[in-house]
Parts: sequence; structure tokens; C-alpha cells
Amino acid sequence: MLIKIIVVGLLAFMIYNLFRALFIMNKNDPNKPPMSKFIGRRVITSVAIVILLLLGILTGVITPNPRPY
Repeated sequence: MLIKIIVVGLLAFMIYNLFRALFIMNKNDPNKPPMSKFIGRRVITSVAIVILLLLGILTGVITPNPRPY
């Protein structure tokens, strides 16, 4: 259950960074941080989610669906 909460939190953080980058792209203010900062955070968050899911499957905390259809 803890892994599910962490994954949902990371997904929410990823969506937050996506919208922050969108607003910075639309405003085009030179005093704000660059858009690539938030896109980079989004990429690192997605890598963390994939690693967390793989570790959960390898340790047996998460069991994948045995029948994919």
C-alpha cells in the first residue's frame, strides 16, 4: 500500500512540474527559472517511478497481473 501512495505522490509531482513548465513557457519572463528545470524534474520523477516499480516487482511487494488479457 505504501508503494501505491508513493507512486501517486510522484505522479502528482510530475503533473505539477508539467504545468509549471507550461506557465513559464507561456509567460516568457526572463527573471523566472528556465523551463528545462521543470521538464528535467519531470523526467527524473518518471525514472524514479520506473525504478520504484521494478524494485517492487523484484522484491515481491508488487505482483504483476499473471494474465495480461
